[in-house]
Amino acid sequence: MKLVIQIPCYNEEATLPETLADLPREVPGFDKVEWLIIDDGSTDRTVEVAEEHGVDHIVRQSHNQGLAVAFLSGLEAALRAGADVIVNTDGDNQYAARCIPDLTQPILDRRAQFVIGARPISTIEHFSLVKRSLQKLGSWVVRQASGTKIDDAPSGFRAIHRDSAIKLYVFDRYTYTLETIIQAGRMGIPMMSVPIEVNDPTRESRLIRSIPQYIRRSIKTILRIAVLYRPLRFFSWLAAISALPGAMAFLRFIYLYSTGQGDGHVQSLVIGSALIGVGAIFFVAGLIADLIAANRVLSADIRGRLLRAELDGNKLE
Repeated sequence: MKLVIQIPCYNEEATLPETLADLPREVPGFDKVEWLIIDDGSTDRTVEVAEEHGVDHIVRQSHNQGLAVAFLSGLEAALRAGADVIVNTDGDNQYAARCIPDLTQPILDRRAQFVIGARPISTIEHFSLVKRSLQKLGSWVVRQASGTKIDDAPSGFRAIHRDSAIKLYVFDRYTYTLETIIQAGRMGIPMMSVPIEVNDPTRESRLIRSIPQYIRRSIKTILRIAVLYRPLRFFSWLAAISALPGAMAFLRFIYLYSTGQGDGHVQSLVIGSALIGVGAIFFVAGLIADLIAANRVLSADIRGRLLRAELDGNKLE
């Protein structure tokens, strides 16, 4: 059994040495532990620092493409390196590496294939009240969308079994954390959370530069995921919100007309018809989006099968 610990990095020259110093070279249940760095177009000495500290694999992106792309590139590289289990952590040493055995144990015990480290959000001192509330709200939304019981959806500290890593694909370019959970939940991948510890912050978050920006991006990400993975439900709600007031206005005109009071109330007929028409357009858009979503799932499945065939072919060689 091989464990590969991957770290997406962008200009982590200052924090990477401490992060690597904490990483284990031995984890119970694994014969081999290797480290992998994804350099997301860094302009500092991130790669040189990784080489100096004995990193086994380095993936270099030609330019900065974002955390989600770096995460996905890391999964593919780790799989090609022969990983049976992949642990993802951050280059700023946010997550306590001593908790890696806690992350991987449920996979070794066959209780899960996707394990997410749940931070003690309520007790993290450097998290403001607003940030704590947003983290909890985001996790609740993801639980509703994915049908899972993940306590800390935005956590990037996670362990993934090889079979599940092959299936995952991230469409969002801002962050992979929410989408991979919803995707895994919809594919029926066994998931669970385990409590983990965190270290003191070494730098400001690059994803959360300000609370308003974080709120805007989180709302955008959640809406995009809703459209991607449940388009018919999303557009059906929009259709209902539009069509129901339209139907009420239309029925109002019918009632007034039947009682001889239709004159002067033609606006109810016009408004009602317009709103019902808008609702019908939303519903048709939902049907089209649902077909596109099915094609997207099929494309991701084909990608996973090709990747599996490539990995199995490499093993035979």
